[in-house]
Amino acid sequence: MTTQPSLDLPPAQQARSRLTQQRILEAGTALLTEGGTEALTIAAVAARAGVSVGSVYRRFGDKDRLIAALQHDMIDHFRADIIRRFAPLRTDPTTLIASAVAGITETFEAHARLMRVFITAGTTDPAVSEVGSDASIDAGQVFRQFLEPIAAMISTPEPDLRLDVTFRLVYAACMNRVLHGERFESARPLTWRQLTDELANVACLYLLGASTE
Repeated sequence: MTTQPSLDLPPAQQARSRLTQQRILEAGTALLTEGGTEALTIAAVAARAGVSVGSVYRRFGDKDRLIAALQHDMIDHFRADIIRRFAPLRTDPTTLIASAVAGITETFEAHARLMRVFITAGTTDPAVSEVGSDASIDAGQVFRQFLEPIAAMISTPEPDLRLDVTFRLVYAACMNRVLHGERFESARPLTWRQLTDELANVACLYLLGASTE
């Protein structure tokens, strides 16, 4: 399986064609979520979407290009979600940090099953890994831009490094949970909400020396 960052797919011009393309993407996403890349075949996608096999081939080519399109589609939704969640009710520093952390954890939780498919695929497919890495770097840039108002409050010569490490910490915790589950590294129960709150507290202490509590 090899995905390409540049899909170069033919544009869906007419409303009916766009609807068909969306149905194919939704069917592919459902199959990946339910059974991973093994469950995804052109025939299965066509049957699930209620279209002909030829229609899938015309729009996406082979299975590899369809998987690439599905990965890009998931990334688009992930990015839109993470930006939407970066919306604090107040603008004090600890609230901004807590909102940024929650933006990451809640988006990971919302997309956990499909992300697990692509994370797993990326361990054996360099192209999938490259696309995922680009998306992760982009998410980190969004995270740091959101927290730019507090950069001057971080008492270190390199505040951007602190923000980058904070993102890495939160991102890694989410990746580990998505891939391995809640109790892989600890027997202590910890819900997504509890994990979010604790990571926000750690981030506030690391960046500002002040707790969220």
